[in-house]
Amino acid sequence: MLVDSPPEASTAPAPTAPRKRHALRSAGLLGSVAVLAVVVVLGIAVGAKQIPLDQVWHGVFHYSGTDTDVVVHDVRIPRTLLGLIAGAALGLAGTVMQALTRNPLADPGVLGINAGASAAVVSAISLFGITSLTGYVWFAFAGAAVVSVAVYVLGGTRNATPVRLALAGTALTAVLVGYINAVNLMDTAALDKMRFWTVGSLAAATMPTVTHVAPFLAVGGVLALLLARPLNAIALGDDQARALGARLTRTRVLAMVAVTLLCGGATAACGPIVYVGLMVPHVVRAITGPDLRWILPYSAVLSPVLLLGADVLGRVAARPGELQVGIVTAVIGGPVFIYLVRRRRMAQL
Repeated sequence: MLVDSPPEASTAPAPTAPRKRHALRSAGLLGSVAVLAVVVVLGIAVGAKQIPLDQVWHGVFHYSGTDTDVVVHDVRIPRTLLGLIAGAALGLAGTVMQALTRNPLADPGVLGINAGASAAVVSAISLFGITSLTGYVWFAFAGAAVVSVAVYVLGGTRNATPVRLALAGTALTAVLVGYINAVNLMDTAALDKMRFWTVGSLAAATMPTVTHVAPFLAVGGVLALLLARPLNAIALGDDQARALGARLTRTRVLAMVAVTLLCGGATAACGPIVYVGLMVPHVVRAITGPDLRWILPYSAVLSPVLLLGADVLGRVAARPGELQVGIVTAVIGGPVFIYLVRRRRMAQL
């Protein structure tokens, strides 16, 4: 009796769809890191003052104190490093805020955290005469923390909802912006000191600036990355998040702590730079989908690409002067924000 023999089993099973997606996302992340490396090189090599590449190389690796070495080593390198860590902080903060509020148009400004840090720094400069980062960085953190707590309390503490948090943040932002404008109008000396800081700038970056804010941004960044899973649950809605075992209050408090550290440090060092935390997460979602375990790392890589790219563009476009990076990101982000608002899918969320 003949028995049909079974077909030979394949020696290597075909990769499943999830494996393919994982491989594509990993490759995309590596490609994003490569793009970031290119932008970092441009940030050091390109500026308002044209310096030949061989002199740029000498200033980076063979510092001897010449004028070009000083420009490259003491100005461009700290500026690029600050843009790198501040961009990552703003991107992570924006991603966390959009997940926390379930609002695709949210960024740290929606909850008033940037405004709180800015108001505290303005107070430090105007009332106490503090003009160094080492002095007013603590005011920035205090302002961000106070506003975070105030938003959480006004939003209903244990009964806080994304809508309540957003409304509370919007109300506090309006009050704080009015206060900042009043101080600027009444204190012309403080206005002169703050005129570059208030539009958002990397021009005053120094290595002490980088070293002072880097630890705070690192802690906030690590905390944000660790919150990816519970924030994924919260994005499904409170009821489903509870069913999945997520601790809503704990997650929201930790998310606010992360955003406070990220926004407080970035705002103290660079001023209130807008739209970075809004634009980049939307670009990332088109690549990765809705999983925050991928969105957060991508945002941490691509946000510095945007910030440093805008900084280089501002230096080149207005030679021999320069446009502050906050102006460039606002010019880019305004049309993007309008586009996002007008999108039918976005409006229905």
